[in-house]
Amino acid sequence: STMETHPKSLDGNEKSPESKDLLTSHTASTLCISSRSESVWTSAPRNKWEIYHKPIVVVSVGGAVFLFGVVVTSLSLFITTNKDVYKMCGPAFLSLGLMLLVCGFVWIPIIRKKQRQRQKSHFFQSIKSFFFNR
Repeated sequence: STMETHPKSLDGNEKSPESKDLLTSHTASTLCISSRSESVWTSAPRNKWEIYHKPIVVVSVGGAVFLFGVVVTSLSLFITTNKDVYKMCGPAFLSLGLMLLVCGFVWIPIIRKKQRQRQKSHFFQSIKSFFFNR
């Protein structure tokens, strides 16, 4: 409703620059606020599951797909009918599962490094605000 009232008021007094400045500053501040994530404003420590749930899910799915690939590959050794299908699908699931496992295990140290950098930046910001906001 507020966005509808601004253009109508601009049409009435087209030559007033104050209303245009007000509109642009309002839009810029709204854009700035919406572009920031909530994690910037809430500095509450998150629990381990919130931080590591994505790599844990990727690793568990990768492990399941890898085990499924092991089962399909081993079935190709014992089953005589449709042997070619098992020989093609087994290694595909093996490689996909292994890829997901590796991606998940590599993701965990990256998140740890980001957490350390975020803690350092909060520390330096608090030092900066202590010295410069006097």
